[in-house]
Amino acid sequence: MALDPSEVSRPRLPKEAKAFDLHPVEVEIPVARKQTLFAKRLFDVVSSCVGIIVLCPVFAIIAIAIKIDSRGPVFFRQIRVGRNGTPFVIWKFRTMTPNADHVAPNVSPSSDPRVTRVGRFLRSNYLDELPQLFNVIAGTMSVVGPRPETPEFVARYSREERRVLDVKPALLGPSTLASMDESAILDAAEDPFTYYVDVLMHERVRLDLAYLDEMSLGTDVKLLVRQVSKIIVGRG
Repeated sequence: MALDPSEVSRPRLPKEAKAFDLHPVEVEIPVARKQTLFAKRLFDVVSSCVGIIVLCPVFAIIAIAIKIDSRGPVFFRQIRVGRNGTPFVIWKFRTMTPNADHVAPNVSPSSDPRVTRVGRFLRSNYLDELPQLFNVIAGTMSVVGPRPETPEFVARYSREERRVLDVKPALLGPSTLASMDESAILDAAEDPFTYYVDVLMHERVRLDLAYLDEMSLGTDVKLLVRQVSKIIVGRG
């Protein structure tokens, strides 16, 4: 699966995130787009509540496996940039050893030794992202849309790329679907961090911007089905 390159960095307090320029490109939202956002929010709440109820046993099993496999907390928290450039705390199941951020840069190729045994399984099946269903219910994230980045990466966005901040970041989306093998690509790069910043990051934003131009509830459902199908039946 695609690995969030910033997953291993230490949580940064919102006030520290303000040191970066996170201002989005302000645009007037058409009435039709507002209706789409309302439909998305309704879909987000309903699907997340159902997902959490159905997946409760899975959450418990994952938590136990993480604690047995390595010392440290069950959950990983980190500051990401949300809608309108507002920082928020994202939740994940921990997939790395404690203090992994002190060992290497904020990029995680497939051969990264900091990833635990259980962590590799969770990442390969996208299970480490499940706690973000609580982010969705809290209103800081959506189910489908652009993936959130950390402040230091958003600060590198161009003016056009800042348009992704016009909507809530999401659990999955077009850039997630297209980059499920990103960790292998990073593993082959001479300098994974530089390659991500110079190439992959901008490619992900390009896909997310294209999604914004055709955003609809129908598109969200299609992307959700495609993502789940890829996880269940393989990358294909």
